[in-house]
Amino acid sequence: MDRVGVFEAKARLSELVERAQTGRSTIITKKGKPVARIVPERAEKWDRSKVLDEAEAFRKRLKIKGRVDLRELIEEGRR
Repeated sequence: MDRVGVFEAKARLSELVERAQTGRSTIITKKGKPVARIVPERAEKWDRSKVLDEAEAFRKRLKIKGRVDLRELIEEGRR
């Protein structure tokens, strides 16, 4: 993955977009620190039913001992 400064990215935006079209990503930096990324657009869309099936399979693999209070977990996560 290439890295370019924000000034250079501004001057070469068309080239960077073309690179993304060919599957290559670019990180844009400001003062040497990464601030943005130009990445290829995903050609495939998520299959919602597949994602839900995978989440359900994951849930079934979890082993939780004892009683779990969902409200208590939510409140604990807010702290």
